[in-house]
Parts: sequence; C-alpha cells; structure tokens
Amino acid sequence: MASVGPSAASSQPALPSGPAVFKTIPYAFILPEILCGTWVWILVAATSVSLPLLQGWVMYVSLTSCLISLLLLLSYLLGFHRNSENWKVLDSLYHGATAILYMSAAVLQANATINSEFGANAPLNYQLNTAASFFAFLTTFLYILHAFSIYYQ
Repeated sequence: MASVGPSAASSQPALPSGPAVFKTIPYAFILPEILCGTWVWILVAATSVSLPLLQGWVMYVSLTSCLISLLLLLSYLLGFHRNSENWKVLDSLYHGATAILYMSAAVLQANATINSEFGANAPLNYQLNTAASFFAFLTTFLYILHAFSIYYQ
C-alpha cells in the first residue's frame, strides 16, 4: 500500500521565480509577448492613423496588454506569487482574455491595412500597417499559446 504523504502533495510543479521565469514554459512567453506588443504599438503610432476608431482600439489593447504583462513579469521575477495555485488561474484567465482582445485588435489592424493601401502616403503607411498586422497576429498567437500551456501544465 502506497503512503500518501507530503511528497505526494508536492507533485505540482513550482511556479518559477527570478531568472527561472525565462527558462520555463509558458512563462518564457511573457517577454516575447511584451516585445511583439510593443512593436504593434510603435508601428501603429508611426502611421498616419487614417481610421482612428479602429487603430485606437489596436493601440489601447497593445499598450494596456504590454503594461499588464510587464507587471505580471515583474511579479514573477520578484516572487510575489509565493507559489500559490491562484496565480496559475489568474495567469491563464489573463492570457486567455488578452488573446481574445488581441485577436479583435489584429483583425481591426488588418482591416486598417487594407484601407491604407490606396490612401495618402500609401506605400509607407501600407508597409507599416502590414508589419503591425503581422506583429498583432503573432502576439495573439503567443497569448493563446501561453494561456493553453498553463491550462495543460
């Protein structure tokens, strides 16, 4: 008969703290999420925003997600989670919700890219919007990957 003791209860993997965050999946996705989201914001800001309602949402989602992800990364680096299981739930819910918001922003950015093809200063704005669309979809993918990696961990 196998005994159930403290070793059986601690079979859950510990949440990383410090530099181990950058070596542990899915937490290693946080830095690329921040960097790609920053590129989305920079590229949209570099265009002449012809559709402020669409691209305003893209900038809002990218900037807000970038800041919240940065705070989450800092909390992991500093060990604020204290290895609580609630942090996994919070992390998964945040990344799942952000993936949905980023998908809406990526689709709106793709629409803005299509509309900027024949506008004023078309070649430069079209190229910047295309790059912003690429990074928006890439960031969406990273957030989805992060959310599901935590869920299946």
